[in-house]
Amino acid sequence: MAMVSRLLVMSLFIMLISLGRDDKGMVMAVDEDAKALCSVNLAQFLPPPYGGLENMVCQPVWNSFLLRYSQTKDNVVTIVLSTVYTTGWVGMGFSRDGKMINSSCMVGWVNPSGQGKIKQYYVEGLTPSKIKPEKGELPLTTVPPLVYLQGATIYLAFQLKYPNHLKNQPILLAFATKYPHHHHLTVHDDKTTILFDFSSGNSIDISSGPNDNTSSKKTHGVLGILGWGLFSPFGAIFARYLKSQKSWYYVHVSAQFIGFILGLAGVVLGLQLHNKLQVHIPAHEGIGILVLVLSILQVLAFFLRPDRDSKYRKLWNLYHGWVGRIALFIAAVNIVLGMDYAGAGEGWKIGYGFLLGSIMLVCIVLETLLRLKKLDEPTRPPTYPMNL
Repeated sequence: MAMVSRLLVMSLFIMLISLGRDDKGMVMAVDEDAKALCSVNLAQFLPPPYGGLENMVCQPVWNSFLLRYSQTKDNVVTIVLSTVYTTGWVGMGFSRDGKMINSSCMVGWVNPSGQGKIKQYYVEGLTPSKIKPEKGELPLTTVPPLVYLQGATIYLAFQLKYPNHLKNQPILLAFATKYPHHHHLTVHDDKTTILFDFSSGNSIDISSGPNDNTSSKKTHGVLGILGWGLFSPFGAIFARYLKSQKSWYYVHVSAQFIGFILGLAGVVLGLQLHNKLQVHIPAHEGIGILVLVLSILQVLAFFLRPDRDSKYRKLWNLYHGWVGRIALFIAAVNIVLGMDYAGAGEGWKIGYGFLLGSIMLVCIVLETLLRLKKLDEPTRPPTYPMNL
């Protein structure tokens, strides 16, 4: 009992330390370095009008993203977006209300063979199939947009012509490390929304503060990992392998109850994120609801448990044990899916991997000891009634 507790607590401790090492998957330059990059002479590798534009404003807007732009009296806006690049795609979107739905985006990438691609996309929905290539409402001029890779920096350049002077505009910035598949975008690794003033060059991060969902996403993940990835397995281990301990039943019930409450809180927070972000992830959401339903059935089974002498007790034991195993298995699958969809960094993956590996190792060792113990138990001879 003490060994199991120490190992699981150590796993949780290492996991929490690892979460602090969350990696975005892309080099994040500080503002000072970004401002220094504004001095790069674009005319050396970009053709006119992108390379030789006068009075071009250069502003760091997010992570390593730099926004260069110029706006004429005729309301022609020339934009050059640059950022650190390795693989995947980089995008800049224009939105009416700061949301992805109904926004139009310019997305560029350089494929493994070195060919640059840049296309306009229209976001009809938040699934990849709803992000339509070669569609959008951006008023592009006859000047062809282009994408160019200079060293480790990618440049997206395009020109727009508006009927009026462009002022405050909600801008979406995003990137993914996976290439588009047949021009259909892969899920972004990270994104942000800013309100950019094309008159002054100032920007406000409108995805931060009250509307910031980053902390909610992390809380959702932590609740799921603690509830269904730590406390519930911990309670199940006590129920199967440590019945020789006098307090096993109370530890089992307490751990399962805490796991259920944390898991339920994670589901509620996940539904709130679904409504705020308008993100539909069928697999992750469906499995999460299924795990919650199975957990509720387990709680109900606790109150409907038959007496030891009941003829239904064996069936109840089979039901309770296997429903619990299935719930724990698909919960582990869903945690991995959630980290994948959220673009979690290596810290999350390493932390949960260590926790899951520790739980599996404990189960293997205890299951082996349990079976060896059963083999060592003497077989009782059959009893026969005596004829008197």
